[in-house]
Amino acid sequence: MDYYRIIADNFQSTIDTVVMAVDPLAEVIVRGAQLMAEALLADRKIIVCGNGVDGALAQLFTCNLLNRFDNDRPALPSLTLGADNTSVTAIAQSNGINEIFSRQLRALGQAGDVLLCINSSTSTDNLLRAVKTAQERNMGIIMMSNAKDSEAGTLMRPEDVELRVDATQPARIVEIHTMVIHHFCELIDHNLFSTHNRG
Repeated sequence: MDYYRIIADNFQSTIDTVVMAVDPLAEVIVRGAQLMAEALLADRKIIVCGNGVDGALAQLFTCNLLNRFDNDRPALPSLTLGADNTSVTAIAQSNGINEIFSRQLRALGQAGDVLLCINSSTSTDNLLRAVKTAQERNMGIIMMSNAKDSEAGTLMRPEDVELRVDATQPARIVEIHTMVIHHFCELIDHNLFSTHNRG
């Protein structure tokens, strides 16, 4: 087995996907970062959700806001829905898995907050219900989606931001989503604190 060829092919696939994603995503990344920065400047918070590996990316984003990204700065308010296993299993047991995000949003989301929803696979009811709940609560919405996610985009309002990754391989989608999260963090810091360290 030529493992080097497998690794080299995957690296090349990632490089090709990143190159093709820059032009369609750059402006959308800026819009999403500005939406979140405006919410934070208004003393609102960012609420993040995703299933499986997308939940891990949601925690990565929240970790970077609560702690720091590249530079020391004050903590920024963000929370990840689904990170509390006790609450998630209690909601799932009583109300079903499709309510795990929307029920938490009804308790924690406020007008002016932003929901960052991450989805690297097909649409799931719990994410779609979270988007609808956020809209009911007059929250801003950023949907990180992909070519297989045909339903989420139909829920977006003109003021919402949909960031669609057109890659077909799940690993490439997750890699681009991870890069987008890092760009969100960097641009938020730059908007709020004028920090822009490219060293």
